[in-house]
Amino acid sequence: MVQTSGQEGAADYDIVIVGGGMVGISLALLLAQQHAEWKVLLLEAQAYEQSDQHESRPSFDSRSTALSWSSRKIFSAAGLWSALQSHVSEIKKIHVSDRGHVGLTRISAEEAGVEALGYVIENRWIGAVLLEQLGATSVEVIAPERVAKVVAMKSKVRIDLENSGETIQTSLLVIADGANSKTAQKLGIHSDQQPYGQQGIIANIAVQNPHCGVAYERFTDQGPMAMLPLSDCDGLPRCALVWTQTPERAAQLMAASDDDFLQALQESFGYRLGIVEKVGERIAYPLALTTASEQVRRNVVVLGNAAHSLHPVAGQGFNLSLRDVATLADVLGAAKTAAIDFASLETLEHYQQQQVADQQKTLLFSDNLPKLFAQPSSLMALGRNSGLVMMDLLPSLRGRFANFGMGMANKEAGRGK
Repeated sequence: MVQTSGQEGAADYDIVIVGGGMVGISLALLLAQQHAEWKVLLLEAQAYEQSDQHESRPSFDSRSTALSWSSRKIFSAAGLWSALQSHVSEIKKIHVSDRGHVGLTRISAEEAGVEALGYVIENRWIGAVLLEQLGATSVEVIAPERVAKVVAMKSKVRIDLENSGETIQTSLLVIADGANSKTAQKLGIHSDQQPYGQQGIIANIAVQNPHCGVAYERFTDQGPMAMLPLSDCDGLPRCALVWTQTPERAAQLMAASDDDFLQALQESFGYRLGIVEKVGERIAYPLALTTASEQVRRNVVVLGNAAHSLHPVAGQGFNLSLRDVATLADVLGAAKTAAIDFASLETLEHYQQQQVADQQKTLLFSDNLPKLFAQPSSLMALGRNSGLVMMDLLPSLRGRFANFGMGMANKEAGRGK
């Protein structure tokens, strides 16, 4: 039900962002960078930990995120890349193979004409940089705080806060609180979830030989696995492992000793990095393609994993979300400069129209790639391995694949032009 007026005396904002993870903070920073005098509030359910981006000692178990070339361009335009760059591991090459078959392909940054195809950065570094930058803006932050109730009004959204009991209202509510968002559900925006029947195991791995900036994508009969280059820790070369397994096999691997886990990993991955010597903390989670039933309505936008949560095989989830963020910030800024209602359905549909092709192609690729390599038939294996061989032989095919991975298949990331 739409109400016609807000609560008298309630604090009023231009934009309230629910969800203070990397997506929510990135949007807040891009808005703060504009000369639009936005009044922005960021709500985060968890308390922020104090973190020092200048701290030099990495943790072996630190979780990480893969950033595409397009994400680098967006962060560069926002003045953030110089702070992030000293903590990234560059992806100089991508090595794609199909276990038990001869087909493989190799893609290099040099051939693509870029410094790196992508970057891997520990989440605590990127979090520390984003939070430090956020502290230098006028964005208000309340953490921890949760949304108790959301009410759509004629031209505003009213939000009742759970912890403080206060009521606020905003012209635009941005929902970025993760997959299966409870805030979105309060507005009747639900998620369509298509389980893959797989579990993703993530862990950091110490290897015998330096990775030399190579990211390995290996497809097995159990599911795809990736070994992404990380910075060394205590003199040990490190990689971030993402390993897809059936739920039954994932449970066995999670319960296995470190030695048994490493032996199974060695058998699946091979010896391209020598002996896998150490595994850190292991985390497993169910994999599903999750998409919101709506991404925009008047006064509301759904972003990040709340809008689309992808299979991790291609490492595109955060990068697609960051491209959404950059486009949304540009559209909102342009509307405000032109004195147009930035929270109108027309304005928000304009944002969605700009991103729809990028979203559809990225979702299609991330959804179909693991399904293609999961097909057990010999005919399918022959076809996909022929494709890998052709890609390895033809620079034009490699170039198209590289551009997709860098987030530039559909358009140059607008803020990085």
